[in-house]
Amino acid sequence: MIEAGMDNEILISLRRLSDDELVAKVRDLAARERVATSALVAHLAELDTRDIHLRQGYGSLFAYCRDALSLSEHEAYNRIEVARAARRFPVILEMLAEGTVSLTSVRLLAQHLTPENHQSALASVRGKRKIDVEEIVARLAPRPDIAASVRRLPTARDAHHTPSLDAASVAPSLSVAANPEATVAAPVPATRSARVVPLAEDRYKLQMTITSDTLRKLRLAKDMLRHVLPTGDDAAILDRALTALLTELARQKLGATERLQPARQSSPTSRHIPAAVRRTVWIRDRGSCAFTGPNGRRCGERAFVEFHHVRPFAIGGEATVSNIELRCGRHNRYEAKVFFTTPASFWNEPPLSQRASERSPG
Repeated sequence: MIEAGMDNEILISLRRLSDDELVAKVRDLAARERVATSALVAHLAELDTRDIHLRQGYGSLFAYCRDALSLSEHEAYNRIEVARAARRFPVILEMLAEGTVSLTSVRLLAQHLTPENHQSALASVRGKRKIDVEEIVARLAPRPDIAASVRRLPTARDAHHTPSLDAASVAPSLSVAANPEATVAAPVPATRSARVVPLAEDRYKLQMTITSDTLRKLRLAKDMLRHVLPTGDDAAILDRALTALLTELARQKLGATERLQPARQSSPTSRHIPAAVRRTVWIRDRGSCAFTGPNGRRCGERAFVEFHHVRPFAIGGEATVSNIELRCGRHNRYEAKVFFTTPASFWNEPPLSQRASERSPG
């Protein structure tokens, strides 16, 4: 067990590293972790073929990983599933060590891999995010569309009438974890984020919690669109609603209009960004953060994007197409922070996004 004093010494020692040294150290540690994870998976693959966990008093390899190895339930499940896939297709171990695939990617693919498709399937998920891998799995094993439904979620009052469950009945197991469709009645979750699950190519399941007011709006929209959509298809109504919303947002944010007005000229003394400039910049930057690091990686974040003066307004930067770029809120604040802590002689050099690593933001 690491004592608090030792832990503090490690943190203090890291403050003495330069940015380049810190990045190099993090990359090295990440590479070592990938190699160690690959080796652990290989050992679990062999352990799974023996009865060692049974001889040591564990009813399953999952329980052994959780209790004897102190892995979390999620970590144990992922590694066991990947270990079993690696026994069939050893190339997985090499890809894990290289970092070209993740444990989650392999676990999602595992039950769909065959001797015929495993090489192409594994290659297709190189460097992909979880949602991308789920889409690939949906193409490999398409599922039918689900029927639209609306149901009332259980409330706190309902919980008083729910039979109590003992620990054994809700204990995690591989069989339950392997079946994402299995559900258990539970109180309303705190989050209302919609969950999107790919079902097949270009087909998705969208699941969310809505209020009674939103439900009334949905039903009213169905009634008003019966002459166009006799079936009252929820997906078609949602698509129409989002199209209308995007049109309105484009009008508000970008000054989009069917009848273009004479362009309003920007003034060096005004922060106002003309609508024509906003439209051009939004299209050019593809509606995402255009901050680009010294390694050529572009941020690309789409949430909370803002119009950003490359040459700051405070030193005469104008609202022109060449001087305005899109930034996410964090990169916008980061560049402002660097600007206000940088000597004045530095102001006339290239944009901060091209020299971000040359100076510490502090």
